[in-house]
Amino acid sequence: MAEDDFRRWEREFDSGAPDDEPSGARGLVLAAGMTATGCAAMIALGEVVIGSAGLVLSSVILLLWRIGL
Repeated sequence: MAEDDFRRWEREFDSGAPDDEPSGARGLVLAAGMTATGCAAMIALGEVVIGSAGLVLSSVILLLWRIGL
């Protein structure tokens, strides 16, 4: 049976509750850092349009990843 969504939401506020599964936050931070570094390098090398587009696109992807879509 599927877990109640309210309990999952409530667990986020309970700091003492153990996680059932790893959150993947380390991978999310690593991916965001690498992407931001790459896009900043592109902007520094003069490719402002490509670097900016990469930052916008990666921000949307990371946002969707974070909310679970």
